[in-house]
Amino acid sequence: MLAQLTVNNFAIVKFLELDLHPGMTSITGETGAGKSIAIDALGLCLGGRGEASMVRPGADRTELSARFDLDKIPVARQWLKDHALEDDEECILRRAISSEGRSRAWINGHPVPLAQLKGLGELLVSIHGQHAHHSMLHSEIQLSLLDQYAGHERLLQACRHSYQQWKLLDNAIRELKASQEQSRARAQLLEYQVQELDEFALQPGEFEQIETEHKRLANCGTLLEQSQRALYLLSEGEEASVQNLLSQVIGEVEALQQDDPALGDVLSMLHEGLIQVQESSNELESYRSSLEMDPQRFGELEQRLSRAMTLARKHQINANELAAHHQALADELAEIAGSDDQLEQLEQQREQARTTVSADGERLHISRARYAKELDKLVTANMKELAMPHAKFNIEILHTPDSLSPEGADKVQFLVCTNPGQPMQPIAKTASGGELSRIGLAIQVITARKVATPTLIFDEVDVGISGPTAAVVGKMLRQLGQSTQVFCVTHLPQVAGNGHNHMYVSKQSKSASTETQMVPLHGEQRINELARLLGGDTITDNTRANACELLVQ
Repeated sequence: MLAQLTVNNFAIVKFLELDLHPGMTSITGETGAGKSIAIDALGLCLGGRGEASMVRPGADRTELSARFDLDKIPVARQWLKDHALEDDEECILRRAISSEGRSRAWINGHPVPLAQLKGLGELLVSIHGQHAHHSMLHSEIQLSLLDQYAGHERLLQACRHSYQQWKLLDNAIRELKASQEQSRARAQLLEYQVQELDEFALQPGEFEQIETEHKRLANCGTLLEQSQRALYLLSEGEEASVQNLLSQVIGEVEALQQDDPALGDVLSMLHEGLIQVQESSNELESYRSSLEMDPQRFGELEQRLSRAMTLARKHQINANELAAHHQALADELAEIAGSDDQLEQLEQQREQARTTVSADGERLHISRARYAKELDKLVTANMKELAMPHAKFNIEILHTPDSLSPEGADKVQFLVCTNPGQPMQPIAKTASGGELSRIGLAIQVITARKVATPTLIFDEVDVGISGPTAAVVGKMLRQLGQSTQVFCVTHLPQVAGNGHNHMYVSKQSKSASTETQMVPLHGEQRINELARLLGGDTITDNTRANACELLVQ
């Protein structure tokens, strides 16, 4: 529960420190005194939107802090533990907003982003504003109220998750189809280019081989002539060949070695040289024999080389890159063609995801239908207590299995009948302002009982209610305060008298400054405040006597 609220330089509040207690706390004060200012400050501590205009004029910044007792709030303790922010059984939320509009937030002394502050705040406090019954006219709010009462958060999360998975697949299919549209013209070009290159079928490294063989055949005559000359000089010349001359040298050195053995190494090298010359001669002879004028083969090579060069120019690449380019184009075409298989797989996955969404939506619908019947009875009973004896309330659920949304496949409409003999009609068409206030209050009180939020704030939700009906409202809120901490900003003495605690808000103006204060009332002070609410500024014995009757001890 909320144990303490401290406010510094917020709007017209200079300093305020409130120690708060369990049960129902009534908050009253004169019109314009700022009865809701503490609630607004608390809203900022819970992650609400902050603005520079909230800083008290003349101050550098506003500072707000709220201390909560988490003894009976295990879900909040677990949240703090999960985020490494736990601190025994208490939790302190702090917020600061500078006059330039800069905002900072802390949880138990640790700086945190605003989203974390808001996430924790939703587990600690639920605020019901004075215009909540007007928002209740919208179908999505009606659906949210039903879900809030049903408390089937796991079913909602499952439906949202499965819808998100379906949506991701649906978007992927849309993107792939759009990509296919863009690739269609490219695929046609690729098909032509790949087919043309397939027909040519140049293999990796083949161009270099063709080029080498073509050059050899083109110079075959010269090669034959020059290789023959080289062979003659090397070995075939009878007197002047290298082989004959080397043999003569070996003979001379062998004769010298007989007189000087030191020439043995020279003689060995000469013998090795002779062997090398003989082998070279054999290789050269083999090469010369392989040379053959082949005009037909030369023509084939000429044609293939020319075609390769033409295709290379067409694709604006070097001819030796043609085979690799061919493979790259074929791979790209295969990838585009493979997108059809990918599309088919994605469509199958999307259909499975759709089935899951429908199943989750069906489970959610069954739960909503069940709790809608409960809520129908409870709201109808509360409306009767709130001076609407003939009223009936009904929640109509339109289930459309083919429609997909994160919240399931249901549309909800609140129907009401306030007078005998009238048909059930949408609440926006039949309920007057006062009736709408009472219906909204009945629903808020009922849903508040079901929600695990430990602190509930009702900010003038009793607008449009008076007399005996106000007394019933007060009893409802007091009963709610037996199990939950309740704060109620009100102008009705019948409601205020039911509070376990009472806070009074006042405003003082001094020279050029205005300041709001909030103080607890006890005993006679509280009776006097209820008498003021009953009779205005003039308090008589009768109004005090009536106030005593309204005060629930």
